This record gives sequence, C-alpha cells and structure tokens, in this order.
Amino acid sequence: MTDTAGATAQRTLIVPTEAAGQRLDRFLTAQLQFVSRSRIQLLLDQGGVSIDGRLEKASCKLHGGERIQITGDPHPVPLKAQPEPIPLEVIYEDADLAVVNKPAGMMVHAGSGQNDDARSHGTLVNALLYRFGQLSSTGGELRPGIVHRLDKDTSGLIVVAKNDRAHAALGAMFARREIRKTYIALVHGTVDRDRGTIAAPISRDPVRRTRMTTRPTENGRSAVSHFEVMRRLQTRFGPFTLLQVRIETGRTHQIRVHMASIGHPVVGDTLYGGAGQLTDQQAAQAAPSRAARRNRQPEKLKLGRNFLHAAQIEFAHPIAGRPLVLESPLPPELQAFVGLLESETPFAPAAREPQ
Repeated sequence: MTDTAGATAQRTLIVPTEAAGQRLDRFLTAQLQFVSRSRIQLLLDQGGVSIDGRLEKASCKLHGGERIQITGDPHPVPLKAQPEPIPLEVIYEDADLAVVNKPAGMMVHAGSGQNDDARSHGTLVNALLYRFGQLSSTGGELRPGIVHRLDKDTSGLIVVAKNDRAHAALGAMFARREIRKTYIALVHGTVDRDRGTIAAPISRDPVRRTRMTTRPTENGRSAVSHFEVMRRLQTRFGPFTLLQVRIETGRTHQIRVHMASIGHPVVGDTLYGGAGQLTDQQAAQAAPSRAARRNRQPEKLKLGRNFLHAAQIEFAHPIAGRPLVLESPLPPELQAFVGLLESETPFAPAAREPQ
C-alpha cells in the first residue's frame, strides 16, 4: 500500500490473486488494520473507494490484480462530546465521583468511528457533561469521566470520575477486582442449581463480530460470574429464573454470554438466543389446528430491552477510603414484566381513566 502526498490522503492497494472471490468491504477490513468495517462502509458510501478508476459497491467481488484507490482518511477525526440537557438520576455525588442510574436504551458514549450525527447525541456522556460540567479527561474528549460501561439495553449503576486522580484510582480498583458489582437478570428456563459459578474466557466471535463467545480462541480473556437463584417462575409463557449475578471481571457482554453458554439466555437478549417476544404456550397448545389458531391467536408479550439491571455496586471511596454501598431497584418496566409473567389472568392493556 502506498500513500500519495497531498491535501487529501490517498492509498493504493493491489489485490493479490489469493483474494479472488472476496467481497470488497471484507478485503478492505482485513487490509486496513484498526479501521472498523462501519468506517470502511462509510468510505464506500461517500465514493472514497474505486477499483481501476470505477466506483464499486461494498458487495463487489474481487478477481485478483485490481488496483484499489482509497481517497480520504479511513480514521475519522475524533469527536468531542457536547453537553445536552438530558434527565439524569444521580444516586451519589461528591467532589471526586458520582454514581448514576443509566436507563435502558441509552448508550454510555458514542463510538469512535461515528460521525457528528444523531448517533453521537443522547448518550450518558452528553447528559453527564450538562449535569456536572467538568469530568476526568483520562478517557479522552469522547468518553470523559467514563471508568466502566453498561450495554445500551442494560440499566443500572455506573460510577463516573470527576477528576483524573479519582479516575486513575478507580481504574486500578477495577483492575484489582476491588469493586463488587451485582446484577439482577431474568433468564429463560429453570436454573436447577441454587447457586453456581461460570468461569469461561470470553473473546470476540470471529464470525459474528457484534457478538462475544466462550468458545476457545487465542484471544480469550478470563471472566468469572457468580449467580444465585432469587426465584423460579413457572408461567404460561414458559419457565424463567430470576437471578442475582455478581461479576468478578467486566468483559464485554459478560453476563449475557455466560448465561447463554449454559443454556439460559437473558430474556429480551436476541443477540444471544433470548426470545424477542414471548408466546402464551398454554393458549398455543390449546389450539393445535391451523383453523383454531386463526380464531384464537396466542397472547404475545414483548419486553423491548434486555432483562438485565446493575442493581448494586460496592467499593471503597478512591480518595477518602470510606466504604460505599449503592443500590438501584429494578426499574418499573422490569417489575411490571415479572408481574405479568406471574399473573394467572391473561394480559390486557391498562384501562384508560374516565375523562
């Protein structure tokens, strides 16, 4: 690959014969290290990639010997998060840190490969900057104050550093596993053991890059999750188990991939095998024929998020040293969902108040 000097960066790739049959976007992803596939897609969409002088689509199949010209920098200019007046529930706050309750559906921060569009707004970082003004700079301008994360569709407690000293101390505490994090999860099926430990390394799935896996790979990182049964539910939508899960490590999607690995995916987590919606199995079994099913459609129940909530965090204050134990109850939508599962009567929309 060569670079051509000038105001606009240019790169040239000659396709080797062994790459024949590959898609253009996958070839570029393999060749341009540290550049995400989404960023390569953006370059293709903007006309920044040509083959022998012709613009091509991402799905273009290569034959070998082509000359690929890349115009523009595949590494976007880093974004700087901006304050936004987004409601924020603060559980604890002092001069060094804050603990906030993140709702499901909110990203913690924008991705480094994203442009300054709608995906870069509405994040927890935007809300934090508006609420607190000054946060630690250790995470850079896109992730100020962020010491750890929660998935977009997971709710619950996050610790935020207000200054670099607190950030460094909290980071060291996470690395030494001195911060105790406990989650509440509802999973499919009946977990037979009252308590147990899952110790399975986690790595990125080499085939589906949006997923993590416990299958053995060269890049697996140690991960330990301890679970304890809170309640087993036998419902007309099937069996479920409400769990308390404490994690020693903080790997990406750890609880979700660990629970799926033992056959009990988190409810609502379609990425790892959870159902997108639940079906009333009793009604489905009571209407075995096609005609009966048409006349009596089984009730369906949809959560619209993962049933996973960071309910408690326990640690020593990174500066003062005093113990902190902070809790967040299940949000109303999760409480209501469990109530619907346990109800013996068919679910119906709430009646409107009389006008």
